Amino acid sequence: MTSTTGSQQVQRRRVFYIPGYDPIHPRRYRELYRKEGAAQARISGYDIGITPKLKSKTFGWHAEAEIDGQKTSADIDVLIWSDIVRDSMSNTIPATYWQLIRTAWTYIATGALGRLMKMRKGPVIAALYPVGMLVLQLLLAVVVALWVRFVCGRILGVLAFQGLGFAPSPTLSISFFITSWVVGIWIGLKVLKWFKAKDGKFFAYYLMHDYSYSAKWRGANPAPLEARIAAFGDQIAAAFDEDVEEVLVVGHSSGAHLSVSILADLIRAGRVPLDGPRLAFLSLGQVVPMVSFLPEAKRLRADLAYLSAKDRLTWVDVTAPGDGCAFALCDPVAVSGVAPADKKWPLVVSAAFTQTLKPETWKALRWRFFRLHFQYLCAFDNPGDYDYFQITCGPMTLADRYKDRAASKSRIETPLSKYTSTS
Repeated sequence: MTSTTGSQQVQRRRVFYIPGYDPIHPRRYRELYRKEGAAQARISGYDIGITPKLKSKTFGWHAEAEIDGQKTSADIDVLIWSDIVRDSMSNTIPATYWQLIRTAWTYIATGALGRLMKMRKGPVIAALYPVGMLVLQLLLAVVVALWVRFVCGRILGVLAFQGLGFAPSPTLSISFFITSWVVGIWIGLKVLKWFKAKDGKFFAYYLMHDYSYSAKWRGANPAPLEARIAAFGDQIAAAFDEDVEEVLVVGHSSGAHLSVSILADLIRAGRVPLDGPRLAFLSLGQVVPMVSFLPEAKRLRADLAYLSAKDRLTWVDVTAPGDGCAFALCDPVAVSGVAPADKKWPLVVSAAFTQTLKPETWKALRWRFFRLHFQYLCAFDNPGDYDYFQITCGPMTLADRYKDRAASKSRIETPLSKYTSTS
């Protein structure tokens, strides 16, 4: 575990958490921080607690910790874009299947799918999962509909024969045929609606909406998202005028590539003062290549290249091979093919779930893919230098915490994107 003894670098910190593609109210992140922070404190032998932020226009909480005798506090905000996520999610079954066709075609026709598969298989399998699951649901619905049509037709025929005493007329047979098809199709649609209603267990519709969001614009940001990125930038910029020692931006999952663009915009515009708080960027469980490999992701690729060479921030990228939903240990700048000659960031490190979790914990979580994708925000049984709660509310800056940390030897830096334009 990283030692925190010595001179205290941070007494007050401003933290901005940018979630991934998530339609749920951000209170889930507050409760997760409360529960898992308390668990990590018990494991690691320090104190941490949270209280609501009073009279705040943004959603967040206030955290206070005492670690190795050093007291620190942090004001943590969740930068909300769940309304945009909800607006992008189709409410109809046919529209979702149209998204499936469009998204699959985009990734296959552009060559992005094949190139993504040359890195980590996990996130590609995760991307193919909703396609396979939705196709399977459709096939099951069709099979059920055909079976019901056949059974219904036989039953109608038998009832008619018993009632009439002879075979039904051609007109009556046609009516039976139509009726059986109507009933079969109705039952088939009921099957599809049942699967949709149970998507909290299957996640097929949710993931399909997630992957189709970027695919729809082939990697470009739609206007509402660009407007929100600008608003987030204003919120973060205001923090540099506060009495804090560090401004920390945490981008999780899809929130990582949003953070890249936000921070690149701030530094380009000169909104990160030289004599102000230290700027730190922690990307967790990133899926940057899912977007940066698409042809119109020119804005993102330009931001990746720009941010990777700047000394105005510290950027640490944490993933884990056990997280099947992230491009684990894939340098998002390098694999996107836009690494400049003077590249400094990110420092790519592993959360190493198999080492930082007890065997029994790992066994319990091994196949809970979505839970593992959020493990970065949770307590670890044997934390190394990665402790989310010490990073967000501890006495060390992100830069000092990782100053002697070497990048993971198993990281992937091979340029693999077919599209590298940043203009």
